[in-house]
Amino acid sequence: MTAPGAANNGTVVSALRARANFGKILDDLESRGRSLVIEKRGTPRAVLMSLREYVKLAAPEPEILRIIGEEAKHKGTDLLTSRQIDREIKAARARRKKRLC
Repeated sequence: MTAPGAANNGTVVSALRARANFGKILDDLESRGRSLVIEKRGTPRAVLMSLREYVKLAAPEPEILRIIGEEAKHKGTDLLTSRQIDREIKAARARRKKRLC
């Protein structure tokens, strides 16, 4: 997708071109991970981006969650099912209750 001008790792296109090529633009956004600035009469009016890029922007992964995820993979606990996790929590609570009594 070529268009005049570049903006923040994205491309600038007219609203008319965006409307006429919407399906192709969606495919390009998803595959290339870029944003698209849409202009109307030469004025930037909107930004279109892939859902993946939007999620990264709207809810970036905090550093601590990244670290926890890496530790879970290292220990193999990332493979536990919800049922297994519930059992582990129940057992830990029972052990704690015994120690407090």
